[in-house]
Amino acid sequence: MAALLTLFGGLGALVALLVIVLLKRGGTRTENADGLLIEHEARHLAHHHRTSYNALAVHNSPPTMSDSQRRS
Repeated sequence: MAALLTLFGGLGALVALLVIVLLKRGGTRTENADGLLIEHEARHLAHHHRTSYNALAVHNSPPTMSDSQRRS
């Protein structure tokens, strides 16, 4: 029972430490030009991936020589 309480105490302390670090860090955005350009490019790339790899784009392609077609 003591080991279980020690485990939960350690996990609780870790969670508290992480909350404190995140609250101190804040949610401020990047203010310099290089950081803004990096954020913009990352958002653009994420948008491209979301539109390129959706279910319709992946499953509506012509059949290829994948494993499932080779078995028949």
